[in-house]
Amino acid sequence: MVAGVFKALSDPTRREILKLLNQRDLTAGEIAEHFNMSKPAITKHLNILREAELVSSEKRGQYVIYSINLTVLQEALSNFMSYFGKEKAREK
Repeated sequence: MVAGVFKALSDPTRREILKLLNQRDLTAGEIAEHFNMSKPAITKHLNILREAELVSSEKRGQYVIYSINLTVLQEALSNFMSYFGKEKAREK
């Protein structure tokens, strides 16, 4: 899971999408308004973020609303940082 999260975070567009979703839930169209790229390209980025479980989506009427999932990000960062804690403990 951690590798998938960091792979998803490696792209600046996806990081910017997460910043937008951290402010409020948005549709794909609302997200696309912030970028100079095609809607299919935005959809690809959203799918990568969904596969990494960094965002969730919910169908509401004719729209799909995207939300940030901070729990997965916090868990990935915690797991990542735990590697450094183990190394530090071995050095002492």
